[in-house]
Amino acid sequence: MRVGALGIHDFPAGEYVYSGSARRNAAARIARHLRKRKTRRWHIDYLLARAEAHIVGIRVWPWREGLECEVNRQLLRAEPARVAVPGFGSSDCRKQCGAHLLLVLPALRDITTA
Repeated sequence: MRVGALGIHDFPAGEYVYSGSARRNAAARIARHLRKRKTRRWHIDYLLARAEAHIVGIRVWPWREGLECEVNRQLLRAEPARVAVPGFGSSDCRKQCGAHLLLVLPALRDITTA
């Protein structure tokens, strides 16, 4: 699928984790993400607009500078995950994260916890 300026990318079926931030009005940002129909402004809008995309959970923390990058790095270390699309959700990232959308690899998770 086309993801704005990132171009066309494959998104294999699976579970994805996106870390984003909203300095203010987080509830409005989340409500916007939950709507299927919206103007596509951010990378995540392209993915969430797809009929195949289903949000299964949302975690919210009080805003803090760099928290989305910290969450992203912790997920990469703690979960078997990989960057789904280089640059996805991280065009304004100052911490040089590869992306803020990760594909969780359940097969690896099952192996490492067995």
